[in-house]
Amino acid sequence: MKYMNAEAVFPKRLLNELQQYVQGDWIYIPTMKGSRKAWGELSGSRNALRSRNEDIRLQFAGGQSIEQLSSQFGLAYDTIKKIVYSKG
Repeated sequence: MKYMNAEAVFPKRLLNELQQYVQGDWIYIPTMKGSRKAWGELSGSRNALRSRNEDIRLQFAGGQSIEQLSSQFGLAYDTIKKIVYSKG
């Protein structure tokens, strides 16, 4: 979050309206609902995890054991178990 001067952002009419309620104080203006991205959407982390989990499920279906997958992917036994038994 960064500081922005209201005079540089808002039209004069809107600034005058806001000044009737608040003058010289900080105001937090939240993002519009629905405009915020979910975790990992911008960086690609969400897709990378989805792809990794699908790979784990495929290898499990192909006969790899949970212990082998745990070692291969560097994840805890219980984490692999959650992945392979979830609906995904």
